[in-house]
Amino acid sequence: MTTTIDPVTPAPAAKSPVSLEVRPDGVGVVTYDVPGEAVNTLKPTFAGDLERIMGQIASNPLIKAAVLVSGKADTWIAGADIDMLKSVTTAAQAEAMCRAGHEAILRIVRSPKPIVAAIHGAALGGGLEVALACHARVLSDDRKTVLGLPEVQLGLLPGINGLQRLAERAGLQAALDHGLTGKNMRPSKARQLGVADDVVPAPILKETAAALALELARVGGGPPFRPGGAAKKGPKLDAATLTRAALEQNPLGRTVLFHQAQKKTREKTGGHYPAPERIIEVLRTYADRGFDASREVEARAFGELVVSSTAHRLMELFFATNAMKKDTGVDDASVQPRKVEKIAMIGAGLMGAGIAYVSLNAGIAVRLRDRDDASLGRGLKVVTDILGDRVKKRQLTPIERDQKLALLTTTTDSSGLRSADLVIEAVFEDLAVKHAVVRDIEANGKDGVIVASNTSSIPISRIAAASRRPENVVGMHYFSPVHRMPLLEVIRTEATSPEVVATAVAVGKRQGKTVIVVNDGVGFYTSRILGPYMNEASWLLAEGVAIEQVDRALVAWGWPVGPLALLDEVGIDVAAHIGPIMIEAFGDRMSPPPTMAKLLSDDRRGRKNERGMYLYGAAARKKGKGKHPDESVYAVLGLPVPRAKDKPPVAVEEIQMRCSLQLVNEALYCLGEGILRSPRDGDIGAIFGLGFPPFRGGPFRYVDALGAAEVLRRIEVYERRFGKRWTPAPALVEAARTGKPFYA
Repeated sequence: MTTTIDPVTPAPAAKSPVSLEVRPDGVGVVTYDVPGEAVNTLKPTFAGDLERIMGQIASNPLIKAAVLVSGKADTWIAGADIDMLKSVTTAAQAEAMCRAGHEAILRIVRSPKPIVAAIHGAALGGGLEVALACHARVLSDDRKTVLGLPEVQLGLLPGINGLQRLAERAGLQAALDHGLTGKNMRPSKARQLGVADDVVPAPILKETAAALALELARVGGGPPFRPGGAAKKGPKLDAATLTRAALEQNPLGRTVLFHQAQKKTREKTGGHYPAPERIIEVLRTYADRGFDASREVEARAFGELVVSSTAHRLMELFFATNAMKKDTGVDDASVQPRKVEKIAMIGAGLMGAGIAYVSLNAGIAVRLRDRDDASLGRGLKVVTDILGDRVKKRQLTPIERDQKLALLTTTTDSSGLRSADLVIEAVFEDLAVKHAVVRDIEANGKDGVIVASNTSSIPISRIAAASRRPENVVGMHYFSPVHRMPLLEVIRTEATSPEVVATAVAVGKRQGKTVIVVNDGVGFYTSRILGPYMNEASWLLAEGVAIEQVDRALVAWGWPVGPLALLDEVGIDVAAHIGPIMIEAFGDRMSPPPTMAKLLSDDRRGRKNERGMYLYGAAARKKGKGKHPDESVYAVLGLPVPRAKDKPPVAVEEIQMRCSLQLVNEALYCLGEGILRSPRDGDIGAIFGLGFPPFRGGPFRYVDALGAAEVLRRIEVYERRFGKRWTPAPALVEAARTGKPFYA
């Protein structure tokens, strides 16, 4: 039997997410359960709810200790309500919100009775900060249980002292690492770092937490209660502990630690993201001047960051990706995807093997086919290497790896196609080859099998021309490396049935992808907008700008890699193969400089044969760390070798604008021609597929921020200088005329 105290209810019309039960053993069970939502987030009422419930715990003589649990099946508290943050209009409002959170969380810290967090599922952001304020934490050993401070990914920092409390328990290095990356922490790692006091199977989680809470109450001593009491053993004097002491417990060591953190952060962010800098500032203040001083720095920084343009772009991106999780890819809500239990993968190269891996990882059986055993062997190695790497990182157990591999079978013929619900081809980019594959699939597969092509440029309608059932043909364009790149571009033709589109989208989501659906056309969306971006870099190279000057300028603008380095990764031969297809479809707008044809005649294909814009292999190692341009390229192109240390012949800002605005302009063409369903999909595709700087929000957010009239003005300047390749998109001209933003 339990004694129940009524949930804290501010008004009869609104059910509080916080309730309290008192067990016969004197443990109060506080349950956080936001009504009507799939996951718990911290709502605007949280501070008041917490104050009232902690008051009840303190005043009730029947309660000796309490545990905090989630009312959701597989999440604890997944952070603050982002809608609440997005609605804030001033830094002062955000700062006041942060300070209110500080005071609320102190109710837990200063509780006269111990509070233990019993965590099953995700405890992220503000959720982890609440857990860290508790006097102890017990975690379930379930794979769904993860801890993390992902605020940096939204352009923010943890706002209720989570950085300091993580540093207090796990050290400054761990707090910097998790604060600056936003990465997750598994239960075993949390136990190792001292963040978790125990890790147990989920069925006994609440009872273990309750027993620990009662033990803390029995030992007594008041807050802060410490598990183990006086009998707790001192720290192990191992190498890691001694290194941590040397770096963190003396001023010189801390100076080195924070200097390195700042240096690496600036190298990674290019100064475009203010949140990491402020995270370092909060932790440095905590280390040098104490908790209270760091709270002040945190509150001011939180206020500034919440209303920053960077945070707004990243929060908009967060909302867009969440909306896409609910998007079936078709407008008719009654359309349901087919059930896919087995995929046949035609082609075991890097792309095919990568697609096979993400399918296996989703629990889908895969039949992998290639022309001979050697090709299959290479594909199998790719899959097993990825799985082996995950085992090394303890993301998988060896048993789980073997279970995934058991879903994979291979063949060099058509056996096994009959049982596949979906067949994906990733063979050579040649229309005749793809036609032969489509005919083979339909001849040997089940009736009505879905045929998907991973082509990056050939229109799906041309591939479907070889099909007896073109309504079952769809594009599924993955990005390399498949297991790391988050985007999947699903391409539908006029003939593709809505059911087939919905099925491709559903499979992509199972594979862990962010999925956009685009209409068919040469290059679809991502390959099409990438073409002018890389072409413009080649024009700059022909004008005498050094390879590294082009790439450095674009990285400084926020791209993860420069366009010429990317050309090496994509393959100069692949770009040359796609180029004529693009020119045929779009004319002079897609024309590269004539010098680029000379690269192929010199057998330069990029990284794949270690002959491209940059040095690879022994030649690169001889030059030392970092990427080094291959200066022999200039002779092949008939250009003098530029002095890269000199000022480039084209201003850095112009290099940045010419490449980036070419991509933006082509994205606007795609929207106007109906290739894109919405500006949202265009921004998601450019960011997740190509690396468009997230803090700029994507091509359409960027136009809205700069103003369509200003973007048009810049493009028209380049059109007068360079001609037809700079013809502005009609959608841009119209937006500039009306002044209407793409996001109303």
